[in-house]
Order: sequence, then C-alpha cells, then structure tokens
Amino acid sequence: MTDLSESLAADEGKLASVPPPGVDQSGPPQSGVDRVVSAIGPRMRELRLQRGLSLQQLAERAGVSAAAIHKIERNGMVPTITTLLKLADAFERPVGWFVDEEGPAAGPVAYTAAGDRPSAFSPQPGVELATVTGTYARFLLDGAVATVEPGAGSGLGEGERQGEELVFVLDGVLDFDVDGRAYRLTEGDALHLRTDRPHHWLNPGSAAARALWVSVRPL
Repeated sequence: MTDLSESLAADEGKLASVPPPGVDQSGPPQSGVDRVVSAIGPRMRELRLQRGLSLQQLAERAGVSAAAIHKIERNGMVPTITTLLKLADAFERPVGWFVDEEGPAAGPVAYTAAGDRPSAFSPQPGVELATVTGTYARFLLDGAVATVEPGAGSGLGEGERQGEELVFVLDGVLDFDVDGRAYRLTEGDALHLRTDRPHHWLNPGSAAARALWVSVRPL
C-alpha cells in the first residue's frame, strides 16, 4: 500500500505541473502599460489602411520616416511622444485614440449615466465638456454637454476641417457666425453646420450656456 500511495502522489504531482488547455505559461501576463503600447502599432496600421494611405504618403503627411512608421506598426519600435503627436495630427485624431484601452469586447454600445459623464479636454478657456458618447476607437460620433461661461467662445475662428457639427442649446444663449452669417441660439434651438466653412461662436449672455454638442469624427 505504501508503494502504491507514493506512486499515486508522484503521478498527481506530475499532473499538477501540466497547465490546463489554452493557458499560456510562456511568461508573465502583460501589464496595462504593455497592453497599451502593443496596441499602438496595429491601430495605426488599421487606420492607415482605412484611409488608403501608403507608408510613404503617411510619412510625408506626418514628417516621420516611412521606415519608422513601418517599425511602429509592427511593434518593432515604441514611438516617442513627439512622433505620436505628429502621426495623430496627420490622421486628425487625438493622441488618446491610439492608447484607448477599450477593445472589441466592449461591444457596439456605450452607455453613459447622467452622473457618470467623463470630463473631456477643451482648448477654449471657460468651456467645460462632459462626454456622452463612446470612445474614438469604436465610434464616429463625438458628443458632449458643453458648459460655456459668459464671454467664452471659440475666438475669432475655428480651424476649418472636413466634418459636421450639431449644436442643441439646453440653457442660455450662444451666438454663431458661419460663413459670414449670424445665428443666435437660445433654449431649444439647434444649429447643424459643415465645419469646412469659416465659423466661430460666443456666449454673449450674463449666465452660463449649456448645449449638447455633437460632431462627426474624421475617418
């Protein structure tokens, strides 16, 4: 009995050392940073192909060598922040698009509860943005509830670019100038504009204005 018990114990030890099917024990799991960095290249390649750009064409747009882009796309090189900024500008995407951790498992729906709207960056002083749409990695629409303080606005003009915007005023007043034509929006008013035309906007009132601001992200 002793010999049999020792033999069974030895066999159990051997079985315990064999990994279950589908478990990769070749090394430690990737850290969050590793996952983000390793996703940059494939995302960049996918977006370049969607745009129908060759390596050389993207290189000319971004001011980055084609060889460097090729290495980045295949995770053979980690881009510097300067290089990533240049590439993001060439694609007309924020840098955050390349490091968004949400994957395909996130699915085709993004739900945002009223009290859980994440803040978004606004280049205009006196303007706060609370996001109501999903991430750049998964969706083409970009929407936020904008709070515009009195006197705040876009300045003399926003950069003209391909796309569209829809502004629906929730509270207060906003003045828009689109292609030389003036529009005053108050509660319940909406303005749908093409952003390839000269335009600027301002809150002329004495109280903060709130508006739902939706734009189409460039492909």
